[in-house]
Amino acid sequence: MSALSTAAPATAKRGSATWRLTKAEIKLCVREKTGPLWGVGFPLVLLIILGNVPVLREPVEAGGGLTYFDLYVPVIILFNLAILALTALPTILAGYRENGVLRRMRTTPIGPARVLAAQLVANLAIALVAVTLFLAVARLGFGVRLPQNLAGFAVGWLLAAAALLSIGLMITALAPGRGPATAIGTVLFFPMMFFAGLWVPISQMPPLMQSVSHYTPLGAGMQAFQEAAFEGHFPSAQPLLTLAGYAVICSVVAVRWFRWE
Repeated sequence: MSALSTAAPATAKRGSATWRLTKAEIKLCVREKTGPLWGVGFPLVLLIILGNVPVLREPVEAGGGLTYFDLYVPVIILFNLAILALTALPTILAGYRENGVLRRMRTTPIGPARVLAAQLVANLAIALVAVTLFLAVARLGFGVRLPQNLAGFAVGWLLAAAALLSIGLMITALAPGRGPATAIGTVLFFPMMFFAGLWVPISQMPPLMQSVSHYTPLGAGMQAFQEAAFEGHFPSAQPLLTLAGYAVICSVVAVRWFRWE
């Protein structure tokens, strides 16, 4: 009985410490400005600009009434996740390592899993605000229909966010400093966005590149978004399993090889 009574306060104390750490990370992410400015502000401005381009408001041939702008809304949502995961998150955590913040945390019972989880939750909260804002602006400002299958879209978004943020955590864990972490994230960002259809819609890519796209994090995310938003059914297993695989593998690598200094 005494053991149980001792374990309960200890568990509650650890939970409280984790929550305080998460709140602090959210404040620091907002103060850092990389996530809010480039991850939310820039995509929002881009969304508004694209929405005011007349040619993008014309229906796509064989698109079932969809316009090019309709197709770009999911790409903008993935753009937000990619910026947060590959730029904002590695920059902040690698900066902690360079400044000795992580070394001081090492002397506490926090552990790498909680440090990474706090950053994951902080960036996920920013991404949630962003996706809500993007969908609201697209709907109210430009008449874009909300996803036909909201539950499927939400599941696809959560898995895409988990996959990309896990990749960002892995980059941070393996990169020796802020400079290398930022460089690796930038190098990964452009090909990932290409396979998401930022420059060329996935449907217009050669068959081989389409197949490759479906097994990349952003390509799989785009496939899940399109199935839920435009086709109206729950995303198929392939993109969801691909995203879940990236999330699990990269998270395990990030925790296993996390470096405090």
